[in-house]
Amino acid sequence: MLRRLTRAATPRQRVFWARRSGSLAGVPTYVVDLRSDTVTKPGPAMRRAMAEAVVGDDDYGEDPTVRELQATAAELLGVERTLFVPTNTMANLISVMCHCRRRGSQLLLGHECHLHVYEQGGVAQIAGVHSHPLPDLPHGTLDLAELERLVTRGLGSPYHPVCELICLENTHSSSGGRVLPMEYLRQVHLLARRYGVRVHLDGARLMNAAVALGVPPACIVEHCDSVSLCFSKGLGAPVGALVGGPKDFIEEAWRLRKALGGGMRQAGVLAAAALVGLADAEEMLQRDHQNAQRFARGHGAGTGKVGVRAEDPADGVTDPVPWLGWTEVTRADPACCCVWDGGPSVPGQVGHPPQPGGHESISGTSRRKDERTRKGTPASGGLVGGWGFTLQSSDLLNNKFTF
Repeated sequence: MLRRLTRAATPRQRVFWARRSGSLAGVPTYVVDLRSDTVTKPGPAMRRAMAEAVVGDDDYGEDPTVRELQATAAELLGVERTLFVPTNTMANLISVMCHCRRRGSQLLLGHECHLHVYEQGGVAQIAGVHSHPLPDLPHGTLDLAELERLVTRGLGSPYHPVCELICLENTHSSSGGRVLPMEYLRQVHLLARRYGVRVHLDGARLMNAAVALGVPPACIVEHCDSVSLCFSKGLGAPVGALVGGPKDFIEEAWRLRKALGGGMRQAGVLAAAALVGLADAEEMLQRDHQNAQRFARGHGAGTGKVGVRAEDPADGVTDPVPWLGWTEVTRADPACCCVWDGGPSVPGQVGHPPQPGGHESISGTSRRKDERTRKGTPASGGLVGGWGFTLQSSDLLNNKFTF
């Protein structure tokens, strides 16, 4: 059905492609969803781990697979404890509620960060916390002088809210997947400590930042007081996130999770998927970043009509690919395409070729489709080969998404 809708929506583009390739008739066409890394699907190994997970009642703290995940993640992030929760939105809300105990406390954050824009203002409507957004600089950072001015404005003042928390996002979603510089994180943390303020890191895509910087995640997390991490994006699990921090912080987070309806029972089935995602993270995310860069360069070289930015990796951009809507992938004469050693892959935001283990992704086709299409003419290497793609225009073209 999607294939029919896609064809109906862009007849002109299909004619253009047919003229260029001269071989569209009879060629199988597949639709690739490039909207977000949240459309990743569990692969065979992940599904098997879920089916075979040893479970218990996690609301009592008795699920062994959840406990294994929490211990593994705590060691990876360099924190005392972690807590498994259903979503990263809940992880962020719990963190804000743990840090800001007084109603009317002030939270400073970027005006385009996910917590401020895409989480329904939960910190206000549920936690009673006053968020004050600052302008995001082009690299997803905040102006330190302005940050310090707002932190100190409420000190000893009967008129202004008292700042208790600064929230950062790494990677920064609305800035094209920018990785926040380590020195910047250190400076923000020093500033916060100077005035008794805490720092929470929205690390929904923290593993992408760690892979891009080539450092252990703990090296990033050491510059904050709490952290969230999502498993259902580039790590490919269907559900789940966690909160990390000191022991007393997590004990309070446990109570708040229950109050927010996030207590789960036999959650080991979900934790098992997260464990597989963590195990494969470094290899998979490196490939994701390479795919996104190659996709941007390849498409830019082909038409230049879609607003794809091929960034210098030194800029710390993990995803230079904006919202592309739906993409058609055909075996035909390509203008530009990306080919992997084991088979074709058209990378978007997440570019894993389907793997025997781990999870399936949006890198071209589903695993079954990929296996079927490999029986055709092998693709050659490089940016031009035996597999092509066309990108359909979208009203959301300028909306950038990240890992």
